[in-house]
Amino acid sequence: MTFLPLRRTIVCALGALFAFHGLAHAQGDWPNKTVRIVASFAPGGSSDLVARQIAQHLSTRYGQQFVVENRAGAGGNIGVDFVTKAAPDGYILGLATSGPLANNKWLYKPMPFDAEKDLTPIALIGEIPLVMAVNPSVQANSLKDLVALSKTRTNAMTVSNPGNGTIGHLAVEYLRMHTGAKLQSVPYKGDAPAMADAIGGTVDAVTAPVTSLIPNIQANRLKALAVTSKARFVGMPDVPTAAEQGLDLEATVWSAMVGPAGLPKAIVDSLNKEINAYTRSAEGKAKLASLGMAPLAGTPAQLSEQMSSEAAKWKVVVESARITVD
Repeated sequence: MTFLPLRRTIVCALGALFAFHGLAHAQGDWPNKTVRIVASFAPGGSSDLVARQIAQHLSTRYGQQFVVENRAGAGGNIGVDFVTKAAPDGYILGLATSGPLANNKWLYKPMPFDAEKDLTPIALIGEIPLVMAVNPSVQANSLKDLVALSKTRTNAMTVSNPGNGTIGHLAVEYLRMHTGAKLQSVPYKGDAPAMADAIGGTVDAVTAPVTSLIPNIQANRLKALAVTSKARFVGMPDVPTAAEQGLDLEATVWSAMVGPAGLPKAIVDSLNKEINAYTRSAEGKAKLASLGMAPLAGTPAQLSEQMSSEAAKWKVVVESARITVD
């Protein structure tokens, strides 16, 4: 009887070990070798860093290495195209953004793949909202003010963005279409030059992912008018959403895990469970927040619906504004 507590301790320890072993082998012997996560953008950017966070978490949970491989280019299309052509065995996955998963299909001709047909949705991870900010000399303190002010101008107000066909570009065109605002979108090659010309007054405003503008907003070199997510951005809680101002504008850069078409359901469900656990955890939320990302979670079906609905939404904008990416 004196050994009973020890026996219980051993049994509990073995149970925990077998539970972990069972997770790693829930799909037979998957994964029994290194899993590659293809990040569709260059090293060092937010998409790459998110991929590395997820890879580290999955490596710990499955007891097998998940490594990140960067395949950048064509707005994320090159990396995702590589995933679509991989064997659906769970050893090549993709960390992709809303561009190649939804928007790019209307911008790139020819498009090398159909995201809705050639990929298996696994899990949403997080999103980075846009922010509309103006040069401090612009007499507008809200996005609603800016729309009204633009209609009084003889010439359209100029709004810079990080590039032709980027979500910053699409968001301005969406706002123009739905409000009648007199806005002219001015594409740049990246966040930095778009922001610099807004600070310098060469353009009236800038629309870009919030993370790139925060330091200059906090330093009062730019005046934030609205964020374009459903909820306020935790890093700038005093900046209202467009929806709070009565404007129907939601535009974010969202990230998700996908695999090749035909990926076995058991693997998809297992990965979805683990990724959701991470994005819902205190650790996951904190690490994603450090990159300016609001965590997301959901089922593979919900990711599939997001891909479809976002593609339909931006199709109208791209066709109306006649936007192309050569």
